[in-house]
Amino acid sequence: MKILVTGGAGFVGSFLCENLHKSGYDIRIFDNYEPQVHAASHGNLGNLLQPNGLPIKGVEIVYGDTRSPTQLEAALKDVDAVVHLAAQVGVGQSMYEIHRYVDHNTVGTAVLLELLASRKHNVKKVVVASSMSIYGEGGARCSHCGDVTPTLREAEQMKLGDWEVRCPSCNRTASPIPTNELKPVLPTSIYAISKRDQEEMCLVVGRAYDIPSVALRFFNIYGPRQSLGNPYTGVAAIFSSRLLNDRAPVVFEDGNQTRDFVHVTDIVQAISLALAKDEANGQVFNVGTGRPTSIKDVANLLARKLRRDIAPQIENKFREGDVRHCYADISKIQRYLGYKPAVELETGIDDLIAWAEDQQAEDRFDLAAAELAKRGLAR
Repeated sequence: MKILVTGGAGFVGSFLCENLHKSGYDIRIFDNYEPQVHAASHGNLGNLLQPNGLPIKGVEIVYGDTRSPTQLEAALKDVDAVVHLAAQVGVGQSMYEIHRYVDHNTVGTAVLLELLASRKHNVKKVVVASSMSIYGEGGARCSHCGDVTPTLREAEQMKLGDWEVRCPSCNRTASPIPTNELKPVLPTSIYAISKRDQEEMCLVVGRAYDIPSVALRFFNIYGPRQSLGNPYTGVAAIFSSRLLNDRAPVVFEDGNQTRDFVHVTDIVQAISLALAKDEANGQVFNVGTGRPTSIKDVANLLARKLRRDIAPQIENKFREGDVRHCYADISKIQRYLGYKPAVELETGIDDLIAWAEDQQAEDRFDLAAAELAKRGLAR
């Protein structure tokens, strides 16, 4: 089989392409090398290149933009499956670069799907990268009302430093529970809306044209090769960049908000299973670990592992669209596909740090924070 991986030179894509190639697939990598996330051309693909810089046998590397029908149609030639990872990533930035995010993510996916709907092709499966961000707030339980679907916390509540989620019916504080795929999606950013678009469009077109399609809702991915210079995504990478420059990680709210941190190799495991198993067809799956970790604990863990005696800077401020708690219920992907997360956070952080210490970490967080503050998106 030959597989087209859009965004294949990126953080997740490069690990996926290595894994698929080792498994015997031919790979066509399609990427626009977005400067915000690519430090250097082909920088993540060293393991797929010969000493002369050309791709190894069974690997093609194509520069292209998913918004270009001509480029994408050529990339689709003779491929048996598509893994669609290409996207602009970053919640905060999406709230003011609205056109760019919708153009790349929603329109780029529409171009791909229109080609599959209107041209001859051999594509027998599409796997699309969705995101936990489409949920908005994660699952919650009220002691009085039971399981509830919380809405985004109001600014007036946040200004008082009242950070926890409230029951939408009785206004009591609700406790976080694992978020499963049946929870209604309530995206709270343009990025999240565009990821919902990508997911829903792929599933709808796949069903209409009998192209088995799978949407994987990735939780908070971390690991080697995640851009240390992109201040809008990947809190572990952002914190690492700060610490490597002897600066404190900046933590919004009180630091007790929780996320599900999943290592990039477990993301690759999930994509590979989705490609290989018919049980995945037409389904949506969470991809995480099922374990919540507070943002403050991640900052402290990284400082300890990097041997920096630097405490996180707790801002007690909030950003528009941020959610309080969201961690995955992974029982569905375990049951359908046999997925089993293999990398504990403590071990995975070692992996990230071993890579990060050899990189030139450019800390751009202050510039991004100033931009959000100027626009009233952080206060």
